[in-house]
Amino acid sequence: MNDKVCLITGVGDGTGASVARRFARDGYRVALLARNTKRLAALEKELPGARSFAFDLEDLDQLVSVCRQVQDEMGTPEVIVHNAVRATFKLFMEADPEELERNFRVNTTSLLYMARELTPAMLARGSGAIIVTGNTAALRGVPKYALFAPTKAAQRIFAQSLARELGPKGIHVAYVVIDAAIDTPWTRVPFNQDEPEEFFSKPDAIAEEIFHIAHQDRSTWSFDVELRPYGEKW
Repeated sequence: MNDKVCLITGVGDGTGASVARRFARDGYRVALLARNTKRLAALEKELPGARSFAFDLEDLDQLVSVCRQVQDEMGTPEVIVHNAVRATFKLFMEADPEELERNFRVNTTSLLYMARELTPAMLARGSGAIIVTGNTAALRGVPKYALFAPTKAAQRIFAQSLARELGPKGIHVAYVVIDAAIDTPWTRVPFNQDEPEEFFSKPDAIAEEIFHIAHQDRSTWSFDVELRPYGEKW
């Protein structure tokens, strides 16, 4: 079996699945982490050497267990793509404050736990990449994102801390802001069904950029990367 392993969180029917297919196409064995057992099983069957792990990323003890299982049964990941996201879209006086803690756990704390479990072996090997997907909530707060944006901003800053510590030791960490509606059935209907094609970012195109970032030459590593469709106003 190929010894290249890519661990991906948040493997849904959009970016996560496209990232898994892109890395598998280059010979990676992919570890697929998400909640939807049926969807993961179908993707696992599609991709040679793939393994699926269905659980809720809020369960940090389970996350640690899965990370150890991936290392034991598949090998140390060469690439980690943290694509999982939990969000609340309500005004701060209307939302349950507990939602902030739950969002933080999935978006940020889980990244800490994965880094603690997986980077020691990556450092011993002297190579690897950690790519975190974000959105403009990491850069600005708006009213209905009050319990979401702080967790994405913290995610980006934590990723930057990792990049500054791990980069000189051979591990590339990058943060990808996707400033767009991603083209999936659930983003088109009912909210964006009348929008033109240029309004959407294609999951396969996002995956191609993530793959590229994970394989940048060491002399030209990126950290902050922004992706948006050409028709996006910004």
